[in-house]
Amino acid sequence: MRFYEYESRRLVERAGIPVTQYGFCKSADEAREAAERIGGPVVVKSQVLVGGRMKAGGVKFADTPAEAAAHALEILELEISNHMPVGVLVDPKAEVEHEYYAAVLWDGRARRPMMLFSDMGGIDIEQVAEEHPEHVGRGHLSNLHPIADFQAKETVARCGMTGSDLGKASRVLAALARLQRDYDMTLAEINPLAKLSDGSFVALDAHMEMEDEAVGRHKKVLTELGVDLSEPREMYEPSDFERNVKAIDAADHRGVIQGKDHGFTGNIGLVIGAGGGSLTLTDAVRNQGGKPANYAEIGGNPSVSKSCGLAKEILQKDGVEKIAVMMSIVSNTRVDIVARGVIKACLELGKDPGETIAIFRIPGAWEDEGYKILDKYGVEYADRSVSMWDAAGTAVAKIQGGGA
Repeated sequence: MRFYEYESRRLVERAGIPVTQYGFCKSADEAREAAERIGGPVVVKSQVLVGGRMKAGGVKFADTPAEAAAHALEILELEISNHMPVGVLVDPKAEVEHEYYAAVLWDGRARRPMMLFSDMGGIDIEQVAEEHPEHVGRGHLSNLHPIADFQAKETVARCGMTGSDLGKASRVLAALARLQRDYDMTLAEINPLAKLSDGSFVALDAHMEMEDEAVGRHKKVLTELGVDLSEPREMYEPSDFERNVKAIDAADHRGVIQGKDHGFTGNIGLVIGAGGGSLTLTDAVRNQGGKPANYAEIGGNPSVSKSCGLAKEILQKDGVEKIAVMMSIVSNTRVDIVARGVIKACLELGKDPGETIAIFRIPGAWEDEGYKILDKYGVEYADRSVSMWDAAGTAVAKIQGGGA
């Protein structure tokens, strides 16, 4: 779950990290009032869940409350990457002496949180890490032990900071680490963390992302922060395909299906599952020259109708020529049920299952029954002796060869 900047600021403030006297506004009049309260030059920033606000004209500077109101009126009507703002944030134009970067994120490879700190803030951290690695400090945290301030201090010191600045920046990073843990954040980022002309450190911008499964645990806090839990927090507007698959999944409690097609324009429809197996299979298709039309997840023993619904949605996507039905070895999903579902989808759309299903590679529970059904309709299938890589290659070869 992604947070708007103003919500992230509230979380940062709640964690005891200093912030500026900002105001979240939903109208030009509110922006004028916020600028009057601040009493000086301000920055008016669009509140959207995507980046590139500055380039798109979603960040403007104002010297007077009237100018702030005029900018707010423009920004509130400005669409950025298909996103309309939920409001604007009015922030004082700070007298910045130096900008830093501070973040705590979940390191999937190490399976524990990682602190990041850089004395080159205000720009893309990936660029800094690539071009100036000596300016990025890293430090991993334990999943079991409490967070100690000295761990943050060691991370910050790796960038060469010393003296009182080291202490101030370390306290911010330690507080950010506790925020990340307390609220199950996959990312807690402050960029920039600014040192002002008076020597104080404040968060000028923040970016937070919470683990989706943790939202229910934090409903009370999220409600207190004014987070609208009914609002979809997607990076892009869901497609008809994604909405339809979500509706099919919600209509039947048996099993789970998911479908994504943002950025996919290929001709091979994928009915795949097993979590990491879905990623592996998608990569296997791509790395062998195939062009997936979608990403999918199917598992947890979905019903015939649910399997059929996912397959039908995929088959009706523009450009899809065949589907590949593939998973790792399954124990919690019946092979015969998935087979019935995808064959039913083909028949209901007037397609020959043997011609439409490029490969069926789901070994596991009830596989013998499933293979009998596939044999009946002339569908080529692969058992557990065939790797997922080879099964994906078979599907790609059939598409590229134009035959069954």
